[in-house]
Amino acid sequence: MLLACAVLGGTASSCTGAGAGVAGTPGAAGARDPYFPKLGNGGYDVTHYDLRLTVDRSAAHLTGTATITARATQDLSAFHLDLVGLDVTGATVEGRPAAVNRAGGELVLRPATQVAGRLRKGRTFETVVRYSGAPRTLTDADGTHEGWLRTADGAVALGEPAGGPTWFPGNHHPSDKATYTVAVTVPEGLAAVSNGELVSRRTSGGAGTTTYTWHTGEPMASYLATVAIGRFRTEETRTGDGLTVFTAVDPEVAAEAEPELARIGQILAWEAERFGPYPFRSAGAIVDRPEDSEYALETQNRPYYPGPPTTGLLVHELAHQWFGDSVTPATWRDMWLNEGFATYAEWLWSEDHEDTPVRENFERAFADDANWAFPPAEPPTAADVSQPPVYGRGAMVVHRLRLAVDDDGRFFALLKGWTGAHRHGNASTADFTAYAEKATGLDLSRLWSVWLYGDERPADGTAPDLP
Repeated sequence: MLLACAVLGGTASSCTGAGAGVAGTPGAAGARDPYFPKLGNGGYDVTHYDLRLTVDRSAAHLTGTATITARATQDLSAFHLDLVGLDVTGATVEGRPAAVNRAGGELVLRPATQVAGRLRKGRTFETVVRYSGAPRTLTDADGTHEGWLRTADGAVALGEPAGGPTWFPGNHHPSDKATYTVAVTVPEGLAAVSNGELVSRRTSGGAGTTTYTWHTGEPMASYLATVAIGRFRTEETRTGDGLTVFTAVDPEVAAEAEPELARIGQILAWEAERFGPYPFRSAGAIVDRPEDSEYALETQNRPYYPGPPTTGLLVHELAHQWFGDSVTPATWRDMWLNEGFATYAEWLWSEDHEDTPVRENFERAFADDANWAFPPAEPPTAADVSQPPVYGRGAMVVHRLRLAVDDDGRFFALLKGWTGAHRHGNASTADFTAYAEKATGLDLSRLWSVWLYGDERPADGTAPDLP
């Protein structure tokens, strides 16, 4: 059976092959996210990605093989994968060549007739995609950059919200979490760091390359997956309770970064007391130079930092391991569940370690006009999902909830219950509001209407008797 592809206009291609007229229907193109409707796909649920990548010395070109294990959620005659810019050289489904149709960021695979007949709802199947090219850097609606970012000595892949498809094909919506194995082959002298735990590091003297293999055993949303390539100084330590902490730091900033990174274990222990057990098998950090990126990102297990992080930034990104990475938003509309709680973690840290009461941070946030541009649970556009109201006003919602509960023991029990109930899953704003009311036994409808969904700033938001 042959796979025949024709490139159309340099950006799309159509391929012919067996598979037409089989039972079932094509999976949907897009997960119908309210802000990013083209991200993700329907008809299947990915359970595991096995990514084998080879990157050149400039980190400007990669060759990859993605083996995707998925479960059909309907009878499938065809299905979509998200992939941006890279050239597909071949694909198979269940070991047989599949017909491929390429248009923009959508890759459509139509299995051979014999295979498609087996892709019934509930069945697990394996897809292999071979691809190569120069990974792209994307410009977001808010002007920041994501995807494959070139750094001073390599590259880093940052995926929030739509950068994942620039370096591997998949179902790129946060609602479809999976486990990962990522093996990256780089020229000797460079290191490749990813999520999870380092399984092996093998050097091929003849080829002059080293292959780093990483495994993430807990489910991960694709926007949290990363690969960082550079001349890192790496270190692996253990916390007092045995948690592995792996750090990779650019030598240019190591002297400044390492004293702060030494606090990771302390911060995680403090957060575990407030949010529940740490949800992963390892932790750490990736630190590049300040000019390498415009922002930090809570990439799972080891957040990424452009330059040495402050303690507050460490607290924020490590809090995301609970709020965002383990409990992942159901859609991008639910981003305040990530950023509001991580910002509130900073406020709690300041109260416990810097003698700054949470009330002071709340009052500063309340007085900041930027936090009142829109309700945190209803950003107007995709460009707004990472704007100040999602952070600052999101944290105010959490504090107003704490005041309504009026008992710190019950409040922190609620947070631990929430992270435990949705551990390694997805949750929406509606899920959280319903959980909070059930856990407290309180009618919190006024609190939500004013602080989470209200359009206007209350006359005196610092008064504790307000909803």
